[in-house]
Amino acid sequence: MKTITVFGSSRPAPGSDGYETARRLGAALADAGFIVASGGYGGAMEGVSRGAREAGGKTIGVTAAVFRSPANAWVGEEIRVATWQERLLKLVELGAGYVALPGGTGTLVELAVAWEWINKGFLEPRPVVV
Repeated sequence: MKTITVFGSSRPAPGSDGYETARRLGAALADAGFIVASGGYGGAMEGVSRGAREAGGKTIGVTAAVFRSPANAWVGEEIRVATWQERLLKLVELGAGYVALPGGTGTLVELAVAWEWINKGFLEPRPVVV
């Protein structure tokens, strides 16, 4: 099974448009047979994990000790790293493709690193959806 890494804001609350969009995306990815990876915390990360798990899919959350927060309840497998930089690189490494949902500067950095690695040939071409 291939993994799709989803980047997005930690701000959307359950029931909000952003959260529900992420939840529907997670369900659609799981239904299509993908493992869903995210940063593992709240907001869109929780929504996409929840949607995937509710659809019977597998979820991975990459968390960082520096943030001192637990993974959301919908993460099936947590990969805990020390720093946010390691977290970012692990999320990029895991993805056979990437989806960027609305977010802030953190989401922008994640998208930019994935795209740059593909552009520079560090990763073979793969889908990037914004």
